[in-house]
Amino acid sequence: MDTIGFRLNGEAVWISGVDPHTTLLSWLRGRGLTGSKEGCAEGECGACAVLLLRSDGQASRLEAVNGCLLLLPSLADQEVWTVEGLAQGGRLHPVQEAMLQGGSQCGYCTPGFVVSMAAEYYRRGRQGFDLEALSGNLCRCTGYRPIRDAALSLGEPPPDDPLVQRLERPAPPLGPVRYTVQRTYLRPTSLAELFQMWAEYPQARLLAGGTDLGVEVNQRFARAEALLDLSALPELKTLRWESAYVELGAGLTLSELERRLQGRIPLLSGWFPLFASRLIRNRATLGGNLGTASPIGDGPPVLLALGAEVVLVSPEGERTLPLEAFFTGYRRTALAPGELIRAVRIPLPLAPTARFYKVAKRRLDDISTVAAAFALELEEGQVKRLRIGLGGVAPTPVRAYRTEAFLVGKPWEGHTVRAAAEVLRGEFQPIDDHRGSAAYRRAMLGNLLLKFYQETQEVRV
Repeated sequence: MDTIGFRLNGEAVWISGVDPHTTLLSWLRGRGLTGSKEGCAEGECGACAVLLLRSDGQASRLEAVNGCLLLLPSLADQEVWTVEGLAQGGRLHPVQEAMLQGGSQCGYCTPGFVVSMAAEYYRRGRQGFDLEALSGNLCRCTGYRPIRDAALSLGEPPPDDPLVQRLERPAPPLGPVRYTVQRTYLRPTSLAELFQMWAEYPQARLLAGGTDLGVEVNQRFARAEALLDLSALPELKTLRWESAYVELGAGLTLSELERRLQGRIPLLSGWFPLFASRLIRNRATLGGNLGTASPIGDGPPVLLALGAEVVLVSPEGERTLPLEAFFTGYRRTALAPGELIRAVRIPLPLAPTARFYKVAKRRLDDISTVAAAFALELEEGQVKRLRIGLGGVAPTPVRAYRTEAFLVGKPWEGHTVRAAAEVLRGEFQPIDDHRGSAAYRRAMLGNLLLKFYQETQEVRV
């Protein structure tokens, strides 16, 4: 109960006597592996990136994740590589060599870039290099062009590369964990086991990808008497297409969803690249994004526009709830004690025209000032159905019911939409904060509806 084991750079390591809230980054640097850096301690800069082996059916894949957000016990049974572990036999890795040709400047961000590049370098079936793989890595010297050139110069890994050979074998399964050093870390492997542990530790904090809790641990020094890790629960990782809906498991990471959906839900496809970064999406889950009940989370507006329901589960069974009824107040939800989100269901068929827009100070890897999602169905030029999901304009994510009702049955024409934009600007009472004023948010609401209308006209032309 006080020891966990995992593989680090190909070697077995055992951990004991370490507080469960210790992050992988902190432990690595204490061990002398100082290639991983701490730049922000909240997953925004990527200087702490490490490679994590994940299951991909019969084979495996390497994913770059933020070491500053990984709690050490979550790595039990897993395999991790740091930037130091990429070099083999005294020779630099091809990614490291490429970065030496001008890509490394002051050097602080270099290890993180190398790790993210390595994850893309080993991506099965890639053609060229997807630069979006580097979206979570920040260069403070602003020298992105030589970094980009280094990435684009990479060829295919040779067949005898040790990591290529490792990827041909499946990743180890996640087993149960019960680790206690003053505080307790639990990882059940079934819902039945989860509810049993939860009854034993009723005040436990639930942990999915850890991209939110990890920030609390690092920056607010949050500590829980017990942590319940949901990452090994198969019941939370479903993806099923039924005649009336598609069910998305609450425990699937956003990267897993993006890969497995293969563009079949276009609104989600437009949202994925705007959600944080690849490093974050490799850990963040749909259920975690909803469970935080943040009024500025990007997931809820998209799912509200899709008419989603949440599937909630407890020892007494399951119930479904429309997503708009799930958020009951600022950071509050309709979850009963001992209940969690098992899945999200999106009704079919999908609205034929849908868009997601995010207004933020940075285009990528930033928190929304305003987020808006629109899902529209027309019939003979008139609005048959319209759902508008919004974030950043109320204490909870919201539907724009008044604006929807104003437009349904009316022609989808410029003068009608301009009138609806005025309705939308007046439907909510947002607040002033450091991201934007209330007046700015109201103006953006109307402007985004007009932008959506304009883009639908361009598609029709």
